[in-house]
Amino acid sequence: MVSEGYSGIDVQLKRRHNLIPNLVKTVEGYADFERGVLQDVTRLRSQLAEDAPLGETTKRENELSSSLRHLFAVAENYPDLKASQSFLDLQKQLAEIEDTIQKARRYYNATVRDYNIRVQSFPSLIVAKLFAFQAAEFFQLATSTESEVPRVEIDGEM
Repeated sequence: MVSEGYSGIDVQLKRRHNLIPNLVKTVEGYADFERGVLQDVTRLRSQLAEDAPLGETTKRENELSSSLRHLFAVAENYPDLKASQSFLDLQKQLAEIEDTIQKARRYYNATVRDYNIRVQSFPSLIVAKLFAFQAAEFFQLATSTESEVPRVEIDGEM
């Protein structure tokens, strides 16, 4: 079940990775858009194509999520881009994929929790030790709502 759970996450992450070139291509049409943001997104996406252990994949995915948030924040300064139907469609698709990733992550982490309990509890730990079953890693992917601290700006005196 742990492997099945991870494959669900992997499918959604690949969907997100496949959406990114279209997003970058749409944004590139706006010549004065910050090139560094686009280069970061592209670089991080290509790094994710490489096989890596779960911990490294999680780190890279979190960096990509942060980079995408930055891309959308910068896009707020470009009214023509924000009004572009292609950009709005891609933004909506990405939001849907992010929601699906979170659902898959919750399922995977629940199966990891159950698996780890079995590996570490008597009597099943005897079988786990015999066959060298190890505890599995949780998949911790930070979302914008989980990782951002609300900003409070106070103008003037209180």
